[in-house]
Amino acid sequence: YTGLFGYLIKYISDKTSIPISAAAPFVWVSLEFLKAHLLSGFPWASLGYSQYKFLHIIQIADITGVYGVSFLIVAVNAMLFEIFFLRREKVLSNRMRIILISSSAFLFVLSLCYGYLRLSKDYDSNDKGLKIAVIQGNIPQHLKWNRGFQRKTIDTYHRLTNEAAELSADLVVWPETAAPFFFQEDSSYREEVLDIAAVGNTYLLFGNPSYKFFDDDIKPHMLNSAYLISPYRDILARYDKIHLVPFGEYVPFSNILFFVEKLASGTGDFSPGRDHIVMGLPESKFGVVICYEVIFPELVRKFVLNGADFMVTITNDAWFGKTSAPYQHFTMAVFRSVENRVYFARSANTGISGFISPKGEILQASPIFEESVLIQKVFPSNTKTVYTKHGDMFSYGDIFITCVILIIAVTTRARNSSLRVR
Repeated sequence: YTGLFGYLIKYISDKTSIPISAAAPFVWVSLEFLKAHLLSGFPWASLGYSQYKFLHIIQIADITGVYGVSFLIVAVNAMLFEIFFLRREKVLSNRMRIILISSSAFLFVLSLCYGYLRLSKDYDSNDKGLKIAVIQGNIPQHLKWNRGFQRKTIDTYHRLTNEAAELSADLVVWPETAAPFFFQEDSSYREEVLDIAAVGNTYLLFGNPSYKFFDDDIKPHMLNSAYLISPYRDILARYDKIHLVPFGEYVPFSNILFFVEKLASGTGDFSPGRDHIVMGLPESKFGVVICYEVIFPELVRKFVLNGADFMVTITNDAWFGKTSAPYQHFTMAVFRSVENRVYFARSANTGISGFISPKGEILQASPIFEESVLIQKVFPSNTKTVYTKHGDMFSYGDIFITCVILIIAVTTRARNSSLRVR
């Protein structure tokens, strides 16, 4: 995608008089959006995420999504490039240079002003809020599904949940696939998990594999699920992961790529869920996204649009090891909070677990590969943003303008060729 961006900008620059700083942000966002959707999509490390610490800049995401921040970065940098590097070649007139400086500066200042305005707003409702505890069990990946380690896994989460219960947590959250057994089947482990919630007098959300028979299939379909149980031992809700990890949880185009499962060890055979389940507590409602799903803005948006007052994400980032990936994964949730103005609670097996405010502030974050219990009061959302209501209209507008620019470039080339023939 980066190579295609370079090619298109060179093509537009050669065939038209459109300044690079005018075309580049539209082309970049269009390609970034396509990368996030084509072939299942992979919106990891979009350019806008680099600004997660600069809260005044990223507040525009509640209108544009993360793509608006990417647009701003490219617009400012393309303007600087034209001013300082193309000046010697006298490609731009002084008038055009002044227009570019003025428009880019105006865009940047306008974003900052909007950021100050949004950061001054209080997004906490008048509700008393609720205490959420996120549990980080730090279960080693190579032991996670070892039958001999099941007892220790349950004991670890039991102990850490008791710590959270002593702090009067209203909701305790375990990570993705934290319970290493099929909760939907009757077993002593199932009863023990129900007891953990009952004794702690807390609602409990945890990740667990499950299965389901669709239609007349004889073979069960595996699902990556999250269960919510009450202090009264009731199973209140189950959410099945909708957006699966390609080549991790399933093999896309498996009829064609039938050989992949033999090449990639550990490739799962999961089926996607179908419903954006919003789970209910006495105080409020919330949505759950599992692992990889949090990097998809449109997916999180649907939960908030369906009535979620705050969001929870559960994950197992043990696969990443001690790399930059767990940090990247965590910071992407910052933008999901800003886009929809909701609190985010995150529970990760080996980290990073933590909490993010509707302004994108990282309220708490655990170290990786350590046991942790974090507790934070969160408040139900009291607003619906432009992004929540209307989605990626900004990105669609960028794609439209990019298409117009490319049509101008192609027709200009064709017209010039026709004139040379004559």
